[in-house]
Amino acid sequence: MDPNSGQPLPVQGRGLVSLPERVRSPWWELGRRLLAALSILVGTVLLVYLDREGYRDGNDPTNTISLIDAIYYTTVTLSTTGYGDIAPVTDGARLINAFVITPARIAFLVLLIGTTLEVLASQGREMFRVARWRKHMGHHVVVVGYGTKGRSAVDTLVNNGLARENVVVVDPSPVALQDAHADGLAVVTGDATRRDVLRRAGAGEADQVIITSDSDASNVLATLTVRQLNPDCWIVVAAREQENAPLMKQSGANSVITSSDAVGRLLGLSSLSPSLGSVMEDLLAYGEGLEVAERDLLVNEVGKQPQSLPDQVIAVVRDEKVYRYFDPVVTLLARGDRLVVVRPAKELPWAPRPGTHNEDVADSD
Repeated sequence: MDPNSGQPLPVQGRGLVSLPERVRSPWWELGRRLLAALSILVGTVLLVYLDREGYRDGNDPTNTISLIDAIYYTTVTLSTTGYGDIAPVTDGARLINAFVITPARIAFLVLLIGTTLEVLASQGREMFRVARWRKHMGHHVVVVGYGTKGRSAVDTLVNNGLARENVVVVDPSPVALQDAHADGLAVVTGDATRRDVLRRAGAGEADQVIITSDSDASNVLATLTVRQLNPDCWIVVAAREQENAPLMKQSGANSVITSSDAVGRLLGLSSLSPSLGSVMEDLLAYGEGLEVAERDLLVNEVGKQPQSLPDQVIAVVRDEKVYRYFDPVVTLLARGDRLVVVRPAKELPWAPRPGTHNEDVADSD
């Protein structure tokens, strides 16, 4: 269940169907129940008044049942008060009381008492669910903005092994809320530039924060706020303009992706060389052809040159720094290195190549 709206998240698993729940305003639900209770009340009044010959009023010598008497009898009967001054005396009136008015009394009480119980129960359930969710949160990823970029980022994370339960979306848009819920993600609705909103999303305990809103100014402020809350997390920010990238890095971003420049470069490459453009598009698309991935160095690869490995190595990560494969610093691979490789998309990006899955990883220690 989502911790803020109470809407159920889609069940993960094959062959299971989860239909979205229709979410309405609490005032609408309350008004609907009051209208149903009023309908029962009015219907019972009419039923008693039309069958008034079957009732006797112990306080009226004429034994005449007026419309006011019918309203009085209905209210005290449905509320289970039952003073007994007006009572059914004929068989028909008693049968109507037994099979019509009594079920109406039960329905009336269920509507009134059930509304109160449901509100209390839902509030308690919501508090318990949020508390349990927060207790299990940690080492998660916060995604600010769930538009095209945010959705693609989440898809990439999930396709590479991250559980959807470990992703929290922050977005003020109702459309984004519905889309994220449909994708099985928890959502904190609000402005990510506000400290309290990021706190509710657990940004202070997150391993990574991805900021993808369409405003560079908002992204800078969100980056500053996240960095203050969590000095150790990895922050990736999308920038619309290249000139804003240095400002975002100064604000605390570890990595800045300029979306407009990246798209423009891909368009230019595709124009100059359609083949090169196809290869670049293949590398960016998930699940087909080639993938760019990062993996651990294996024990039997220590001391070898990057170019001699089965994978096409394009970079080596050593001591938290990235070196191109031809850099003299990484001429020979050492324990603790990580490899950035180009490999077939059918292989798990974080795993060694097929046939070496059981080999030891060359850790630095």
